[in-house]
Amino acid sequence: MPNDQATVTATEVKECVGASTSSSTTKSSADSQKRLDGLVTFVKFAEKHRRLLNAFIRQNPGLLENSLSMMLKAPRLVDFDNKRSYFRSRIRQQHEQSLSGPLRISVRRAYVLEDSYNQLRMRSTQELKGRLNVQFQGEEGIDAGGLTREWYQLLSRVIFDRGALLFTTVGNNATFQPNPNSVYQTEHLSYFKFVGRVVAKALFDGQLLDVHFTRSFYKHILGIKVTYHDIEAVDPDYYKNLKWMLENDVSDIPDLTFSMDADEEKHILYEKNEVTDYELKPGGRNIRVTEETKHEYVDLVADHILTNAIRTQINSFLEGFSELILRDLISIFNDKELELLISGLPEIDLDDLRANTEYTGYTAASSVVQWFWDVVKGFTKEDMARLLQFVTGTSKVPLEGFRALQGISGPQRFQIHKAYGAPDRLPSAHTCFNQLDLPEYTSKEQLQDRLLLAIHEASEGFGFG
Repeated sequence: MPNDQATVTATEVKECVGASTSSSTTKSSADSQKRLDGLVTFVKFAEKHRRLLNAFIRQNPGLLENSLSMMLKAPRLVDFDNKRSYFRSRIRQQHEQSLSGPLRISVRRAYVLEDSYNQLRMRSTQELKGRLNVQFQGEEGIDAGGLTREWYQLLSRVIFDRGALLFTTVGNNATFQPNPNSVYQTEHLSYFKFVGRVVAKALFDGQLLDVHFTRSFYKHILGIKVTYHDIEAVDPDYYKNLKWMLENDVSDIPDLTFSMDADEEKHILYEKNEVTDYELKPGGRNIRVTEETKHEYVDLVADHILTNAIRTQINSFLEGFSELILRDLISIFNDKELELLISGLPEIDLDDLRANTEYTGYTAASSVVQWFWDVVKGFTKEDMARLLQFVTGTSKVPLEGFRALQGISGPQRFQIHKAYGAPDRLPSAHTCFNQLDLPEYTSKEQLQDRLLLAIHEASEGFGFG
């Protein structure tokens, strides 16, 4: 791992605990600074010995709640499986402290959404912590766990059905985010709160949901600020336009103002106000975007598309979600790990993936391609899931196999393209095209090192460019 990674992590620690370092007295400020310096020193030590410390935690998970708890201040230092064990331990503690009896519901299969909504929306937070017991009306059977799992599957299928108007697919039609037009669904905000409760209850109960959200929505759950990079998964062409603006001089674009034109869908969203554009700031349609203000413009566009247009839906979902899962607990995960926590590690047929991969600049017989498949063959299930997330934007495997993989414009197979430039650069990906850009490495060992670093540490700036 690059040496500057510890510096980045140390900065994150300062941001995490920065609020606690301010004080009204010089002495307390000095004490706070001393504690912060000690924490930063520990983080640098943990970065250097990350693999060994995670091995210790794997053998003794309780270390994260005791002597190594400081690692959670910089959660990227903790491997996903160790975070998951810590999360489950904290949830078990809540189960043990809860005095609630069983949470019994009786639903009709044909009306699983309506019945579940009506029976759960008025339950208290304490009641929701009880063991779920599901009965399907008109059917025999005692719920020993199987009926509960089936209920989660049926309910999630209906919640995310297009007809419910609550969520909509974007990009490659494999990921969901709140539908800005959900207002046409009666009691839509109450339903979003209910969905937040259901997702949190699934995490609380250790149940998996067959649903995959957009990166930006996972970030909203975690309290991470969205950026213009997240627009790529929603509208890659619009993302390219924004990226072009940041990389080029916009002084000669006369009609560029702090406003957005309303496309056909936005006409529906804003039809009550009968407007044709949206001001990104007060008076925005009369304020030109300049070289000095273009970064502000791009940030405001990202906030509008990914947050403001669906803010009430997001807030209602989070209101229900936070009743069971607190932000300080869930925030130890990043957005990709949260997807794996909610949806589980996928079963990936490597032979099927390889058979449905196309190459540009390489052939199936190229040394780099052969090394790639040799390396991937040795991946753990978690690393396979991370690779899929890295290249396609989600860990979801198509029901019909990888021949049915979708891109932004329809069917789009897994792509491996030759990347030109420095031979030691990291692989990058274009998720809207399911495309991995792979440099021509000089050895299998180098490829393995760079690929693992990319899928584990990829952030905005490399990996999704």
